[in-house]
Amino acid sequence: MTKAPQDIIKAPMITEKSMGETAEGKYTFKVAGDATKTDVKHAVEKLFGVKVTSVNTSNYDGKLKRQRYQYGRTPSFKKAVVTIDTEGKDVTYLEKGGKNAKVSAKYKTSIEEFGIGQ
Repeated sequence: MTKAPQDIIKAPMITEKSMGETAEGKYTFKVAGDATKTDVKHAVEKLFGVKVTSVNTSNYDGKLKRQRYQYGRTPSFKKAVVTIDTEGKDVTYLEKGGKNAKVSAKYKTSIEEFGIGQ
């Protein structure tokens, strides 16, 4: 049973570093703990209509916090840094008879829904 893309991508992570990386085509998301790189790639492509070139994931443990006399942990989470194709070049190939055929790129080159516009 596969999960819906909305269940895999939980939320965008908007920090100074992640917003600086958006110019390079890198977007950061909090994802489900059991999601694989392939799941994240398919979910981002389906939700935002972009071409994903690579996915890097990392697991974060919750930090130990103290409130008065008791200790507790913040929730652990999984983070994914997704690199998208920012070129969006048209593809040309040879048809029968030696004619050049041109196919326009059908993917977007940025994710406008991520936060501030580029």
